[in-house]
Amino acid sequence: MIRPIFFKLSLAALFLSLPAASSGHEAGKQMAEVANLFLSVLTPEQKAKASFAFEDEERINWHFIPRVRKGLPLKEMTPQQELLAHALLNTGLGFRGAAKASTIMSLEEVLYQIEGGNEATRAAVREKRDPEKYFVSIFGQPSAQGTWGWRIEGHHLSLNFTIRDGQLLRASPTFFGTNPGEVRQGNLTGLRVLGKEEDLGRDLFKSLDAEQTKQALVDVIAPKEMITAAEKRVTFLQPAGLSNEAMTASQKTMLKAVITEYTDRVRPEIAAELWAEIEQSPIFFAWAGGKERGEPHYYRIQGKSFLIEYDNVQNEANHPHSVFRSFEGDFGRDLLAEHHKELHSK
Repeated sequence: MIRPIFFKLSLAALFLSLPAASSGHEAGKQMAEVANLFLSVLTPEQKAKASFAFEDEERINWHFIPRVRKGLPLKEMTPQQELLAHALLNTGLGFRGAAKASTIMSLEEVLYQIEGGNEATRAAVREKRDPEKYFVSIFGQPSAQGTWGWRIEGHHLSLNFTIRDGQLLRASPTFFGTNPGEVRQGNLTGLRVLGKEEDLGRDLFKSLDAEQTKQALVDVIAPKEMITAAEKRVTFLQPAGLSNEAMTASQKTMLKAVITEYTDRVRPEIAAELWAEIEQSPIFFAWAGGKERGEPHYYRIQGKSFLIEYDNVQNEANHPHSVFRSFEGDFGRDLLAEHHKELHSK
């Protein structure tokens, strides 16, 4: 029997007992406290699975497909340990992001019910579609000093955080995907975890006039996958699309609403730091594919520092993938570069 993986009262009580976050410093402090608490309740064998050196290549070995993963899976945790894993998730995500992340995990059970088949195939399907095959990994020693990181990852979910001296945080890549995009059978019929990401992007595209559409539409056929997929490092994509400087006031508001749906996945103070970077340069919006619901479609939003990609092509456009990335900040690369510069300048 699968244990419930949604939030529980005891989890909320644990999280609320930590200091209220009012700055990046408090966020980093909470992450270190909960990560160390999580590690403290693991057996030696479990801790060995969950712990990696910060410099380990596994830290950037991310993906969103069902595959063999390193780390400690929820499946091998006690109820107490699993609650602490969710508490760690809550130190990095905002309310909206945490709700989406847990619901994405729950969709593995929906896929199991859809794909389970007969007795001869159910075991193999369960191995692939399991709500508890989400893995926790800690990179380095969680502390108020030094650099460390953590990841929670499984099918359609990858959350990557890097912390330096408890103050500077990076929260990308942040990947959310769902299959099905809209649940069309069972008790969850009508559920669309990434519905706002889809609808807000489409509404913005459909608001464009003919000249704006000409600039924004980069292809009449949507790519089969996000262009950057699970690359370990991303660069600026071309063509850029339509600049926010060429949008009306109402369209700029719509564009901000789309971006906010991605930045609000993380804690408010982390999102505020993202926005401080986002608003420093022009922002470009590009679209590919059809503009009506049910038609395969894709969009991307990019500025000097960041990239958002959304793609919904698979399973008759009912299987979206979405990601927020930083050109320099993914996996804390900018933090590490700054650190190395400081060392060599002494």
